[in-house]
Amino acid sequence: MEVINYLLGFKDYYIVQNTQMFNFSLDSVLLPNFVTINKNVSKILDIGCGNAPIPLILSTKTKAKIIGVEIQKEVFELAKKTVNINNLNEQIEIINADINDIYNQFLPDSFDIITCNPPFFKVKENSHLNKNDYKTIARHEVKLNLDDIFKIARKLLKNNGYIAIVHRPERLLDIIVTMRKYNIEPKRIQFIYPKTNMEANILLVEGTKNGKEGLKILPPIYTHLENGEYTEQIKKYFT
Repeated sequence: MEVINYLLGFKDYYIVQNTQMFNFSLDSVLLPNFVTINKNVSKILDIGCGNAPIPLILSTKTKAKIIGVEIQKEVFELAKKTVNINNLNEQIEIINADINDIYNQFLPDSFDIITCNPPFFKVKENSHLNKNDYKTIARHEVKLNLDDIFKIARKLLKNNGYIAIVHRPERLLDIIVTMRKYNIEPKRIQFIYPKTNMEANILLVEGTKNGKEGLKILPPIYTHLENGEYTEQIKKYFT
């Protein structure tokens, strides 16, 4: 069933969701608040945009053109409705395609920023998955993996352009190795913890194309208090 919700506390923004699909989560709020955005940014690509939460939040931070690519037709339709209901058609363009099929249609070195909230889980030989199921595609690397993401970034990012992804801490080494394989230098890492005295469960990583060495580990973010409420660190992202 389709529903229209406020965008996690953004009073003037709405997001169209389907309760039977994989809805967006806090990951999609953290990433656009983490990525480096400066006044010279003119073009942003969001890979696997889902129902467009990341493009929507990015639009509150920049006037840059934002292109979101979503492979699943049903989810793409939700994204289009989200953009329409917020009157953002002039700034945000949503494309229904496999990014691996169309990225060669974009001009090389044409994006200042790439963001991606990718599938988190590797597909193993003994995995029994429905490769056409929207939840499987959102969670598992059946249509998009780390090599795909950073190969695309190497071609499409401007020199010293930024790519930022949200992932799981256990994939950190895979991410760093793959970034460097495609000449993306890791520059900033931030760990997100559900509560104090708990292990990190979300990872934010940013790199630059052909960047110089120099990695910063940012202060941790704690998402919830002991009573289950959001911390002040998280509340500051909501307007």
